[in-house]
Amino acid sequence: MATKRTKIRDFRRAGKDPFDERDRKILRELMRDARLTNAELAERVNLSASACLRRVSQLHEAGVISEYVMLMDPARAGLPGVAFVLVTLDQQGRAALDAFEQASEQQPEILEVYLLAGSADYLVRVAYRDTADFERIHTEILTQLPGVARLQTTLTLRTVKKTTALPI
Repeated sequence: MATKRTKIRDFRRAGKDPFDERDRKILRELMRDARLTNAELAERVNLSASACLRRVSQLHEAGVISEYVMLMDPARAGLPGVAFVLVTLDQQGRAALDAFEQASEQQPEILEVYLLAGSADYLVRVAYRDTADFERIHTEILTQLPGVARLQTTLTLRTVKKTTALPI
């Protein structure tokens, strides 16, 4: 008998939806509130506690649920500024990309890094306290990352929409 993990992998390979409606309900509820107890989750998705726990465990094993995190309000944490920085490297070889990625992972001010297809090589999201802090991040961190040839920064004025929930 195929395990849930095998089924999810096989569905992905075939381009089919790997979840049934119960899995989607479980995932939507956990994306809304990851602190739900198993009993609360089971009640919300109309399953027994044991069946719910089994499904959540299978979703973990399959790698669908990768981790649980706490989200903070950046402004209340003293980091109201958000900047998106397009980074162009002087080389695009595997070694240059790896060096940039490894170095960027070590910087706590860098929140996200995306490898791009297009005129820039990476899109980087950073959080900062004020303009002096952003200047420090720009000068002491971003320009010092391996292989950086050019930076183009866009500062945000306000966040209109931000979610971690996937549309499943």
